[in-house]
Amino acid sequence: MASPVSSPPITPSDQLDHVLTTALAQATVPADWIGLRAVQETSRTHSLRDGQPERNSRRQALGVMVEVLAQRQLGYSATPVVTVAGLRQAIQQAYQSAIAAAPWQLQPVAAQVRPPVTGTYRSPRAAADQPSPGDLNQLLAQICQDLKVADAIVQTRAAAIITETETWLVSSSGSQVHQQFAFLETHYGAIAQDGPVVQTRSNNGSFAHSYQSGADLSCDRNRVQQIGHQAVELLSAPECPSQTTTLVLAPDQMMLQIHESIGHPLELDRILGDERNYAGGSFVRPEDFGNLVYGSPLMNVTFDPTVSGELASYAFDDTGAPAQRQHLIRQGRLERGVGSLESQTRLGVPGVACARAASWNRPPIDRMANINLEPGNHDFSALISEIEQGIYMETNRSWSIDDQRHKFQFGCEYAKRIENGQLTETLRNPNYRATTPQFWRSLSAVGNRDTWEV
Repeated sequence: MASPVSSPPITPSDQLDHVLTTALAQATVPADWIGLRAVQETSRTHSLRDGQPERNSRRQALGVMVEVLAQRQLGYSATPVVTVAGLRQAIQQAYQSAIAAAPWQLQPVAAQVRPPVTGTYRSPRAAADQPSPGDLNQLLAQICQDLKVADAIVQTRAAAIITETETWLVSSSGSQVHQQFAFLETHYGAIAQDGPVVQTRSNNGSFAHSYQSGADLSCDRNRVQQIGHQAVELLSAPECPSQTTTLVLAPDQMMLQIHESIGHPLELDRILGDERNYAGGSFVRPEDFGNLVYGSPLMNVTFDPTVSGELASYAFDDTGAPAQRQHLIRQGRLERGVGSLESQTRLGVPGVACARAASWNRPPIDRMANINLEPGNHDFSALISEIEQGIYMETNRSWSIDDQRHKFQFGCEYAKRIENGQLTETLRNPNYRATTPQFWRSLSAVGNRDTWEV
């Protein structure tokens, strides 16, 4: 696929910063507070199927989101016209939006929800040398070739997305925040078939390998071939039994489990009802914070945007709130929600710095970031050795959870039976179901730091 014909030019950092501060200084609206958040992003996507190019594209985006506080109401506007004149016009539009919405505000907003901050952030290996499109496609083609370990492999796929994002936040209260992010997302997998039996195996799931880093795309060929062999292995494996038993989840499935049954239920906009029409609410109630026994005493869950290299690490969220490590759940008891300063004010509960925007032309909303189950004290072999009968599962394949994030059912790609403290036969089509409280209150062991993965 060809790149889009028109792309905004890359604007030098100091030039863009000057435009933002000048527009802010020249703003004439009688607002209580004005904030400008600029985003400049370049992204490349490369994907191959069966060794043949499927997509090669490059896109660029540049724009500014404007927030204005007037009559205790926030108003919004966004513009791709990143000039002083363009921004002054957008500030005027945001001001008019705030004035128009003020009579119907849900709750008065104070300037305290946008505190003045200054600081910078940079991804661990931002702006590393990127491979040429030809070199990258050659690597992805080699991965497809290495996945083809047998004739039963009927399809292979490999892909990579490289993104560089730069954000600026300036405000009338003195905020000056500059953050630079470099993201690398990769995926590869194979589909095997034997008559009516079809099985998929991938490297930890669709784009589960997503990090902040430079474009280091080195690949372990042994791992690639293992994925191909496991796809073939699943064709003759017995079906996962239907039973109530001990379940062990690998980190690549625990990621999804945390996302769906902890991250989303704790987003404060869901608890407030703001998100209900789009993607559901939450079984968590405001009075549950500080009281609800979410899981067993072994359950310790943190919001931690300081983890080096994790996908959603940052120093400030998109409203400028400073980000720091906080316990959401400590020894099984719910402590904090996942929500912005304005959501925290409306609910009267503690939250974290996680107001996040999907792009330059979207305002920030309550969304999870870097939620992790803290390590326990079992190495993997010790954890398995304590189980008489059970199932070990890897790699998410499907998910379903109700609109209150309460009852769920998840499918995985690969499983092993656990018998008398040993991993034995491979099982195909594994899935499990439970309710969120039932699942987490049954937590009986957690892997140690050696088993912890991003």
